[in-house]
Amino acid sequence: MLTLPEVEAIARAAHAGQKDKAGRPYTEHLAAVAEGVRARGGSPAQIAAAWLHDSVEDGALSPQWLAAAELAPGVREMVLALSKEPGEDLESYTARILAVPGALLVKEADLAHNADPARLAVLDAPTRTRLARKYATARALLGLPDPQGPLA
Repeated sequence: MLTLPEVEAIARAAHAGQKDKAGRPYTEHLAAVAEGVRARGGSPAQIAAAWLHDSVEDGALSPQWLAAAELAPGVREMVLALSKEPGEDLESYTARILAVPGALLVKEADLAHNADPARLAVLDAPTRTRLARKYATARALLGLPDPQGPLA
């Protein structure tokens, strides 16, 4: 079975060179989500899922890799639940997250980092507004409180 440091190394290698919307190394987001899961009391399996949460959706790792990887129980299921399918509506996506044990905590940490005001501040106003609304809607569908309060 892959250890947590091995999963981290795989995720870092898979996303090497990738940038986020603000031009920062994407691995910073993965590290922040993994730390957010840890800080929220997440299990090692949830932390591993945090490192891998965008890998299949972004094409950094293939579904075949995920299916064959020797991961701790539950990690594969969480990663698949957190991988939004092309064209999938937000309601179906969030329902799948709620149905998979452990996935909600990972998504909570992901949304918290995505919606970090410091991260959003470097984006242009229309992108910032669009993403803030998207994250607030996802939090509402997942039953998570909005840390920024209601949007005006």
